Amino acid sequence: MDYQKLSKELSYILRHAPWSLGLELDEEGWVRIDHLIEAMQERKPWEQLQESDLVAMIDAIPKKRHELAAGKIRAIYGHSVPEIIVRERKKPPEVLYHGTSRELQGQIMTNGLRPMARQNVHLSIETATAMNVGRRKDRQPLLLRIDAERAWQAGIAFYQGDEVVWLADHIPAEYIRVDGV
Repeated sequence: MDYQKLSKELSYILRHAPWSLGLELDEEGWVRIDHLIEAMQERKPWEQLQESDLVAMIDAIPKKRHELAAGKIRAIYGHSVPEIIVRERKKPPEVLYHGTSRELQGQIMTNGLRPMARQNVHLSIETATAMNVGRRKDRQPLLLRIDAERAWQAGIAFYQGDEVVWLADHIPAEYIRVDGV
């Protein structure tokens, strides 16, 4: 089984279009595994999909995009569905990073970081990951350093996506600086 392809397809379905398979996410973004498998099995090449394939996919893909618990599965982050995914607040590392287009610098330094088409702002504990994300919009992206500890102390909510990715509802400009400046 092509776990990379399965991971990408599940990410799309669980983050953006659960309705495309007749699925409904609960308030925390979970869907029953048996419902997902039944719906996926109606599509090629997933006719033989089993729960064990989902477990193997999660173990095989280095970038953790999904999680399983209590007979359910969800995408960890990246949702654009209109329903708000409820997450548990968690104290972030002292510093987080965000890569973005250079042309957005003025807007970000005035208005802060906003989720735009997603539910959350995506941040990283690693500069390399942040820069890779930024390269999706700009060949030479801007690396932003987020004073996450100070933001947390001021009441900004953070949520852990996975070992590398952190999420926030919004990061006010006062907690952002261009890295290296």
